[in-house]
Amino acid sequence: MNEQTATTEMGAADILDILAMIPHRYPLLLVDKVIDMVPGESATGIKNVTMNEPHFQGHFPGKPIMPGVMIVEAMAQTSAVLVVHTLGDEGRDKLVYFMSIDNAKFRKLVVPGDRMYIYLVKERQRGSVWKFSAVAKVDDEVVAEATFTAMIVDPEEA
Repeated sequence: MNEQTATTEMGAADILDILAMIPHRYPLLLVDKVIDMVPGESATGIKNVTMNEPHFQGHFPGKPIMPGVMIVEAMAQTSAVLVVHTLGDEGRDKLVYFMSIDNAKFRKLVVPGDRMYIYLVKERQRGSVWKFSAVAKVDDEVVAEATFTAMIVDPEEA
């Protein structure tokens, strides 16, 4: 058993595990670590927000704010890690696609220097379709929340 496998089996995924589990890469990799994973149930993602991210060049110059769509994408990537962790070896080559995003609400600004925690719960699963609810917090304050549905597919079916 290598170190990455040991980390994932303990209910956590570091950045090397995440890179092995989902296809996202810079500049669209938006989750740095996943902790407290309970297979098929829940996970907590961590996103360290830095000024080096390209969206801050235009959103907004002089007042950098993480776009809401990027926060929701960080939620989705956290769910993809949970799905792959839950499915084990069977999930390693799968892709996770958005089907719907509902009730997205943005409560506070997320800015460089923030550490955003994404608390994710699977609401249900039917076949390859999974539904999640997520809440993002910075300093224990809710910054965003959403529910979304995703489909798990083989890359050749995409």
